[in-house]
Amino acid sequence: MAESAVLPAAYEYPPLRGGKLLFLTAAIATASFMEILDMTIVNVSVPAISGSLGVSTSEGTWAISSYMLAAAIMQPLTGWIGRRFGEVRTFVTSILLFMVFSALCGLATSLPMLVGARLIQGLVSGPMMSVAQAILLRNYPIERRGMAIALWAMVIIIAPIFGPIIGGWITDNLSWPWLFYINLPVGAFAAAASWSILRHRESKKVKLPIDVVGLALLVIGVGSLQFMLDNGNERDWFGSPVIVIAGLVSLISIAFLIPWELTDKHPVIDLHLFSRRNFRVGTAVIGVSYFALSGVNVIFPLWLQTTVGYTATWAGLAVAPVGLLALVAAPIVGRNMNRLNLRLAASFAFCVFGFAIFWAATLNDTASFWQFATPRFLQGLGIAFFFLPLNQIMLSGIPPSDLASASGLSNFVRTMSGSIATAMTVFMWNRRTDYHHAVLTEHVRDSAGAWTQYQAQLDSHGVAGISAFQYVDHLITQQAMTLGVNDVFHFLGWMYLLLIPFVWFAKPPFTARGTDAAH
Repeated sequence: MAESAVLPAAYEYPPLRGGKLLFLTAAIATASFMEILDMTIVNVSVPAISGSLGVSTSEGTWAISSYMLAAAIMQPLTGWIGRRFGEVRTFVTSILLFMVFSALCGLATSLPMLVGARLIQGLVSGPMMSVAQAILLRNYPIERRGMAIALWAMVIIIAPIFGPIIGGWITDNLSWPWLFYINLPVGAFAAAASWSILRHRESKKVKLPIDVVGLALLVIGVGSLQFMLDNGNERDWFGSPVIVIAGLVSLISIAFLIPWELTDKHPVIDLHLFSRRNFRVGTAVIGVSYFALSGVNVIFPLWLQTTVGYTATWAGLAVAPVGLLALVAAPIVGRNMNRLNLRLAASFAFCVFGFAIFWAATLNDTASFWQFATPRFLQGLGIAFFFLPLNQIMLSGIPPSDLASASGLSNFVRTMSGSIATAMTVFMWNRRTDYHHAVLTEHVRDSAGAWTQYQAQLDSHGVAGISAFQYVDHLITQQAMTLGVNDVFHFLGWMYLLLIPFVWFAKPPFTARGTDAAH
């Protein structure tokens, strides 16, 4: 992602071979796996974390969105940080700080402490992925860099498969703090192995000015937006002065950020890249599609645990099949990229996503495990046809000197979409649940024949009076939550299908100049 950041140093050292190259690959893959894992491992554990800290599940999702927000803010700065301090030092330092704040996450005794630690954990992890890829490419022989990219893609695909499974098992068999403590031995190996091999192979350092004003506007604007999204549901949205102020601060900051970045000599976010048609189309489509993908990944395990009665382990197992077909299809798509009609491939992916989500929207709390897992398994087929072709479309025609900025900007948009999706889909689910609860409750009245008959059945089983109403309210709440999650799935499914025409606004040829940076 930040390959152009290391171009000045690309030939300072001969490529590694043999055992050292294998050891380095294992270290970098381990660090990358750890970083991606932390984006998904918490998803299935939100109910356990929320219950332990005494907060609602919607508040518990802040542990997800805060991490993604901070990582998104740091991604555009990756190129500058790598040039200023050197890729090796940046990578190892990022791992060590990630370990420290992972430990603080595990030690958290309140939601503010956990969110604060996750926020800083996201900040220090931001440069890790891009710098790791740059180091990998710089130390591989040129003729084997294709294999390096393939290995990289496999890590990206495998980590989300294991995230929900590992997260669920740890939550059920140990306790949720171990979701974060597990990073300590993994990070220690990655940092020690990387430093032992690369400490004398540092990249060239270049002192460049940083856009302080742009960075401040970005942090304030995006941070205020995320605060508004995370707290809006609990504070009655724009009925709360705090939410109104957060919204205004975000709007003003972003409004000033855009012209500032367009005129600054060293912008944090190079908005001029959006003048390129394929980058503009690809980034927008990836951002919206990642919103839908993240929304499903957050809502589905929450629903399984809060409504269907799954443990965290079984919820993780039901979610995990999404990566299995992707694991098989990704190498095939990668090898045949030049033969594929990339716009058609992305359109096919969105059709698969839409069909799988509509299928999931037909399920209720009586469905079997395999009925829950099968749509997720099918959805995985779309991941390979979505991720690789859209990245090549997005980076087609981007000159090598702009690859780092383009990758950083696209990753920023993608990560912010995921962060916003976490807050927005939980809000939508809560609203639709309240709506369906109100509609279903209207049928619980003495003049309704069905209610009279059901009340008689309950009475015959010794459930009467207040107990009967409490029992029925519990059933109504479960059904309302199921209907609410189905509404969210329908919304996200239509979002995928409506994206298909926009893919075709991209204009061939889609050269592979940016492919390495895309993965």
